[in-house]
Amino acid sequence: MSDFYPDSGPGDAGLTGNVPEFSVSEISMAVKRTLEGTFERVRVRGEISGFKRAASGHLYMALKDENAVLDAVCWRGNAGRLAIAPEDGMEVIAVGRITSYPGRSKYQIVVESLELAGEGALLKLLEDRRRKLAEEGLFDESRKRALPFLPDVIGVVTSPTGAVIRDILHRLADRFPRRVLVWPVLVQGEGAAAQVAAAIRGFNAFAEGGKLPRPDLLIVARGGGSLEDLWAFNEEVVVRAAAESAIPLISAVGHETDTTLIDYAADRRAPTPTAAAEMAVPVRRELLIQTGELERRLLGAATRMVTERRERLDGLGRGLVDPKRLLEDMSQRLDERAERLRNCWNAFIKERQGRVDHLRASLPHPRQLLAVKAEQLSSPAARLDYIRPRLLSDRAREIDGLNRVLESVSYKKVLQRGYAVVRGPQGAITRPDGVTPGLALELEFATGRAAATGGADQPVSSAPPQPAPKPAAGRKKASSDDPQGSLL
Repeated sequence: MSDFYPDSGPGDAGLTGNVPEFSVSEISMAVKRTLEGTFERVRVRGEISGFKRAASGHLYMALKDENAVLDAVCWRGNAGRLAIAPEDGMEVIAVGRITSYPGRSKYQIVVESLELAGEGALLKLLEDRRRKLAEEGLFDESRKRALPFLPDVIGVVTSPTGAVIRDILHRLADRFPRRVLVWPVLVQGEGAAAQVAAAIRGFNAFAEGGKLPRPDLLIVARGGGSLEDLWAFNEEVVVRAAAESAIPLISAVGHETDTTLIDYAADRRAPTPTAAAEMAVPVRRELLIQTGELERRLLGAATRMVTERRERLDGLGRGLVDPKRLLEDMSQRLDERAERLRNCWNAFIKERQGRVDHLRASLPHPRQLLAVKAEQLSSPAARLDYIRPRLLSDRAREIDGLNRVLESVSYKKVLQRGYAVVRGPQGAITRPDGVTPGLALELEFATGRAAATGGADQPVSSAPPQPAPKPAAGRKKASSDDPQGSLL
C-alpha cells in the first residue's frame, strides 16, 4: 500500500493536505488487484457452511475453521465438474484464487475444484450418506432381484481400456460364453459418477427387440484403489441409478476389502470383477456333467418304474382267475342252462298238449252237434208259426215308439203353424241382415219348398211347391224271397 500512502514523519501532521485522494472504486479495484496478484492460486482447508445453489447454477458457501470465515463462490461452469457435491459440515480443500467483491467490500475465494480433506472426512461423509440412503429404503433386501440363471446378454459398465473388462471377458469365455455389451465410462475423477449413472439408466432404456438387445444382467466393475479413487461409486446419483435399475445388477468395484455404497444398492456384490463374471454364468462343463447325471438318473428312474410296474402287474395277475378257465366254467354253465331250458320247454308243451286232449275229449263231436240241430229243425214250420207273431209285434211296438219321439221334436210341427225355414248357400238364415240383394234363397214350408232371390225392392219369386216326401211305411211285408223271412 506504499504506492498510495507515502511514508510521513511525526512532524508531517500539517502536511496531510498533500496525501493523494482516491475514490471508493479506485480503492476497491486496487485491493482487488493486490489480492489477485498475491493469492493467484491457493489451497484452502475448511468446513463448508451456508451452502446454497442459485437459480443461475452458481454455488455459494463459506469455508470456516475455529477462528475465521472465508466466503466462497463456484461459477456454474466449474460447478458441474466438481469431484464431490458440496454439503454443509463437509471438511474440504478448495482450490482457487482469492479475489474481492467490491459491491460488498468482501473478499472471497473463487473455487475451481473441491476435494475432501483427509480420509476421516471421507469416511464421515460416507457414513452419513449411507445412513441417509438406508433410511429411504434403497438398501432393503426386499428390493433386490434374483439373478438370471443363464443370461443371453450381459451389459458391463466399466472403463474400456483397463484390465477389468479383459478379466470379465476371459472369465465368461472360460465358463459359458455369452454376448457382452460394454458401456465405456470414466471410473474415477470428475464426471465419473454422472457417466456411470447414465450408463446404468441407458442399459435400462433399451427396448425389447431393438437394434441392440436389452441386457438380462448388468455388471458395474472397477479395479481396486484408494477411497478417493473409488469415490465416484459412493455418489448419490450412482447409488440411486443402481437401486432404480429394472435389470438385475452386480456390483464389482474394487477388491474384496473395498466397500462402496453401490454395493448396498446392487442386487449382488462381487468381491472382484472376476468373481462377478463367475456369478453371472454357470460353468458350461459342469452343466453338461450335471445334465448327463440327470439324464442317467432319469433313465434309471424310468427303468425302475417300468420294472416295478411290471412286477406289480404280474403280482396282480397271479391273484386273478385264469380267463380261459373262467370262460370254460361259463361255457359249461351255459350248456347246463340251455339243457334245462329245453327240458322246461318240452315239459310245458307236453302239459299244454294234455290239457288240449282233455278239453277235446270233453267236447261233443261236430257231427253229433249237427245231428242234434238237424233233429231240432225237423219241424221248422211249427216253430216259425209260434215265434213270428211275437217277434214282429215286439219290433212294431218299438218302431212306433221311436217314431212318436221323432215327431215330437221335429221342426215340421212348427212349419204346420205357418212358419218357414230360410236357407242360403251357407245354410239356414236366422237374421234379416243375412239376406243380401241377389242372394239365392230356399224357402221351406210345411207343404214343400220354394226358391227365391233376396232384394230390397223386388218381390220374392217363388217356384211351384214340391210334393212332400211320402212317409216311410211302418211295416213291410216280408218277401217270400227274404231268407230271414223264410227262416221266421
